[in-house]
Amino acid sequence: MTQTRAASRPVLLATLLLALLSVLLTPGRASAASLQEVTGFGSNPGALRMFRHVPDGLPAGRPVVVALHGCTQNAAGYGTGSGWLQLADRWGFSVVLPQQQTANNASSCFDWFQSGDIERGNGEAASIAQMVERQLADVSGDSARVYVTGLSAGGGMTAVMMAAYPEKFAAGGVVAGLPYGCAQAAASPYVCMYVGATQTPRQWGDRVRAARPGYAGPWPALTVFQGTADYTVKPVNMTDLTAQWTDVHGADRTADVSDTVAGYPHQVFRDPSGGTAVETYSITGMGHGQPVDPGSGSEQCGVAGAYVLDVNLCAAQRLGRAWGLG
Repeated sequence: MTQTRAASRPVLLATLLLALLSVLLTPGRASAASLQEVTGFGSNPGALRMFRHVPDGLPAGRPVVVALHGCTQNAAGYGTGSGWLQLADRWGFSVVLPQQQTANNASSCFDWFQSGDIERGNGEAASIAQMVERQLADVSGDSARVYVTGLSAGGGMTAVMMAAYPEKFAAGGVVAGLPYGCAQAAASPYVCMYVGATQTPRQWGDRVRAARPGYAGPWPALTVFQGTADYTVKPVNMTDLTAQWTDVHGADRTADVSDTVAGYPHQVFRDPSGGTAVETYSITGMGHGQPVDPGSGSEQCGVAGAYVLDVNLCAAQRLGRAWGLG
């Protein structure tokens, strides 16, 4: 999730043919033609690429979802694999899909651990914020219903966007991701991923509040999905995310709802006004990846693949329902 700066260039005809076959045969890439790349969306200080999916005939005033891929993934593959493009067509909303470049990170990870990319007004965080503004303007989207979500490094960057630009997002969904400022708190991204950082809930919350000094508006609600057998981003990170965002919302860490969804432990932590501050799904036995439930049923979405895992629960569908997209 943290490798940087490398590139490769295929030069042999056989390599090109194999790459073409891979595009044609790999699930999740067939819908790449439904994506549009957008250029000139701002100063783009993080040097990211912007892709989007807008369903045909989408009316004005519809929600916008920002979906951030994980390491080694790209916008098209994650958009289809996660199920977000399928749900956009089903329910009627647009999707913004930022894409990392290997010039920034050799493994195509968003740089959730770099101070210069996680601060308001700088780096990759600022680039993603500019994409949101461009999308709202182009599709006449509902600025009060913008949501952000992502897997792994994309989940780490989701927490960044919620902290640095809380006024832009109604809610966020972190999948196998990390708390805001975790790499700085642990003095290493790897310690953060594998061990976690030693912080009190107030210290975690203070990191978020420091990202947007003086902010007095509402903070985005958070939903977290985490596999219990994830050895890349350890489950302690969901515990720390819960501590961080319950503190930000002024909620305690005693769950108001504890039940199961599709057989998996599920909890809801409410803020003092009774709204959802944090919601968690602990996916028993799942490794590192995005939960999906392929199929055409009303509760199903996604296409299984590398780091996109069929566990009979589609995270995008659960997020979309919680956010009122359906």
